[in-house]
This record gives sequence, structure tokens and C-alpha cells, in this order.
Amino acid sequence: MTNHCRVGFVGVGRMGANMALRLRDCGYAVTAVCDIDSEGAARVAEDIGCPVAGDPSQVTAAADIILTVVSDDAAMREIFRGDATSLLAGAAGKLFINFATLSPAVQIEVESAAKQAGAASLEACMASSITQAREGTLYLMTGGDEEAFRRAEPILHDLGSSVRHIGPAGSAAQVKALVNMVMNINTAGLAEGLGLGAALGLDLDMLREVFSQTGANSRVLQTDGEDMQNRDHACYFSAAHAAKDSGIALALAGETELQLPLAEASKAQFDRMVACGLGGLDKSGIAELTFPARLNVR
Repeated sequence: MTNHCRVGFVGVGRMGANMALRLRDCGYAVTAVCDIDSEGAARVAEDIGCPVAGDPSQVTAAADIILTVVSDDAAMREIFRGDATSLLAGAAGKLFINFATLSPAVQIEVESAAKQAGAASLEACMASSITQAREGTLYLMTGGDEEAFRRAEPILHDLGSSVRHIGPAGSAAQVKALVNMVMNINTAGLAEGLGLGAALGLDLDMLREVFSQTGANSRVLQTDGEDMQNRDHACYFSAAHAAKDSGIALALAGETELQLPLAEASKAQFDRMVACGLGGLDKSGIAELTFPARLNVR
């Protein structure tokens, strides 16, 4: 496989669009894009110089490798549902690389459906954001059979600076669920620490500096701390997605009969954001629930 193979995208929101632009810049022929937001798809197609597909089957027809970047399990099942307009129509010999954060069960379903159609499927879970998508520095964790991974490896290395094969289908989705669960717990904890500091009248610049030099330090402090203080919640990873992904982790915990009270508490906070109409804010917006004189929904 060379960087001249034909690539199609289903799902060209912020992440998918930047991945498509990255591959175009790497010399790939991006031959079709498709999204439920037809106007957004048209804008991306114009930027790239490719057609907009009317349905997922047209992406499969136009490409050798199809990248999917959709929102949730329901959206993934919809595009792989197996009728004449789905990705599986005429899919023999194609490779699907699926970048969404989904439940492990759905990743396994998709791999099975792809194999029945004579195609290959690989989950490629991302632990990165929009900037990394555009720069080709994603952190990628893959799940699927070794042959599919080897076939996908060149394009994955053009999208990511770190590519790790975890194991069979569903295994990367498990790891990604745990990554996001811990991130969400850290985000909620940081919001409470800074919120309490604000309530006590502490200098938050000083407090963040102290946190950074002590056991309170975290990656989330670097990415979200200043935004929480300044109420800058431009979305890189939405509260709605945080709630969804925490739910995936808690479902896995339920399967193992393990109690995860911190994960439950952080999910409850992100669920509150969604209920208050704040689900489109970045996850840093959880600070709006903890800082004094802000929304402070009870």
C-alpha cells in the first residue's frame, strides 16, 4: 500500500476533517467524504477537492480504505447496517479503519460484519485532539487481527506519531474507555480543586503553579486548568462525549461487577452539564458547576 491509494471518509466533523486534510497533504487521493451534516461535508469536500458521497456505499465504491469517525454506537451500527446504501455494499477487498470511541462490543460487531462482506476492519482509537489530527501526531491504539493492522500501518503512521496494536477487536476500545474514564475523573477533580480555591479567595495562578509542582499535577492541569479559570471552554473534547465515554467504562465495570464510585461521580457531573444544555462545551466547562458565582447547578 502506498500513499497514492484511494481514501474515503465517513464522518468529517472537526477530527475527521482535519485527518482528511492531513492525508491529502501526505499525497493520498481522498476520493469521497460523507457526513450526516451535508453542508459540513460540502465544505470539507471543497477544501480537499473531492466529491460528497450521497450515502456511505458511495464512499466504499470510491475508495480502497475507508476511515470512519462517527459519534457513537448507534451511528456506527447505522453505517454498517448491511443494506444497499451502507458501507458494506460492494465492500469485498476494502479496509475499514474505525476511529470513533465506541463500546468494545460494537467494534467486534463491525469486524464480524466486515469479514462476512469480504472486507477487513480495524479499530484505531485516538487519544488526541484536533491539533494533533491536523499535524499527523495522533496517539493511536488499534484492535483487530494482525493482517488488518499490517495493511493499515502505513496510513496510521501518516496520521499518528505513536501507533500501538493492543490486540483483537474490542481490546483497543477497552483501553480507550479507561483512558477517557481516568481523564474525566481528573478533569472533575481539578474543577473542584480550583473551584474551592476560588471560594477561599486564593490566587488561582498561584494555586495552579503549586498544583503543577506537587502531587496535584496532571496532564489535565496543563490542558484545562487555565481554561477553567478563564472560562474559556472552546470545544476540543465535549462534555457530552465525556459523559458518553464514562458510560462505556461504567458498562465494562458492570460486566466485571466492579464498583467505580469516582467514575460514577464524574459521569454524573458531565450528565448534569448535558442536562443544563452545556454538553457542547469543552470538558473544562465542568468548572461551571463548581466555581462560586457561576452556574452552580444543584
